[in-house]
Amino acid sequence: MKILANDLKRQYELHAAAYEEKALAVLRSGWYILGQEVEAFEREWANYIGTGYCVGLASGLDALWISFRLLGIGEGDEVIVCSNAYIACVMGITMNGAKPVFVEPDEYDNIDADKIEAAITPSTKAVLAVHLFGQSCDMDQIMSIARNHHLRVVEDCAQSHGNHWKGKRVGSIGDIGCFSFYPTKGCGAFGDGGCITTNDEKLAEDFKMFRNYGSRVHYHNEVVGANSRLDEIQAGLLRVKLQYLEDLNAERRRLAARYLNELKNPYLILPRVREGADSSWHQFVIHVPAHREELMNHLKKHQIGTMIHYPIPPHLSEAYRYLGFHRGSFPIAEKNAEEVLSLPMYNGMTEEEQAFVIATINQFQPGKNV
Repeated sequence: MKILANDLKRQYELHAAAYEEKALAVLRSGWYILGQEVEAFEREWANYIGTGYCVGLASGLDALWISFRLLGIGEGDEVIVCSNAYIACVMGITMNGAKPVFVEPDEYDNIDADKIEAAITPSTKAVLAVHLFGQSCDMDQIMSIARNHHLRVVEDCAQSHGNHWKGKRVGSIGDIGCFSFYPTKGCGAFGDGGCITTNDEKLAEDFKMFRNYGSRVHYHNEVVGANSRLDEIQAGLLRVKLQYLEDLNAERRRLAARYLNELKNPYLILPRVREGADSSWHQFVIHVPAHREELMNHLKKHQIGTMIHYPIPPHLSEAYRYLGFHRGSFPIAEKNAEEVLSLPMYNGMTEEEQAFVIATINQFQPGKNV
């Protein structure tokens, strides 16, 4: 039995007829950019997240860097972000000339809110709360710190489509929520896509202007903007998937619950969900403190796919050498990079497939695998 780490074709097949009908309808409409599908998706996603406004964009990275640009954050400013975040989170900060200030993660693999205040300087302008792996940050503490220090809060919800913090969906708590619709995401598109959510009407209008070359009126450009538009086909397909998102998330929670209940190997550390939150389980990430490569090879021999999210923390990447960090600068993020392993987790995974993954992991013994 061959089991992929993530099977996108399987997920497409769950609702193939609906996707194909919508794609064909958009193609036949003759309108492919900033039309009724984008407008409808923006209304529906804002309603789902619980905000007044949503603006469709070309990617999650665009959502991040344009957010900081429109918040006026740039050269000489600092933004606090978790040290184990995906590198795109950091790029969203540095593309505007601002400096990332890294804070180590907690036991939930998200930013340790207890360490944020110590990282604040007179140059700090915002906190980027990254809801990594489908887990929620401690938004009560983050928002309290931000209010006390007059900071903006941007939520990176790229991996958290539909999970909650104390009854509110992530993406509705900070000043701006940033979403990616990359195909592997919970509400993934069939190509690239992204959006922002906010309750600030002026900010939403500024995003609409900026995404279209800085123009509200055709050929009247107010600023040097971007070409960052969610296209009509992707918006239409996202509208279809959004109809099923709660069911898709429920299925992922069932898969996660089974992993949590049945994985018994003592060489693993299983993920935990923060009190007051739920998880959309974008990834099911275990820690393997001493034998990750051996476990990966054991699973590979049995044709079980796994992934590492992420093998290189941003501060050690070649792209950010100029920041002056070195190995040992952020030991928790570095330790995580050597331990984390994402198990197969996708909609449409069968009970038989998951049982095989669980049994194969439970059989693993370092130095004794054949």
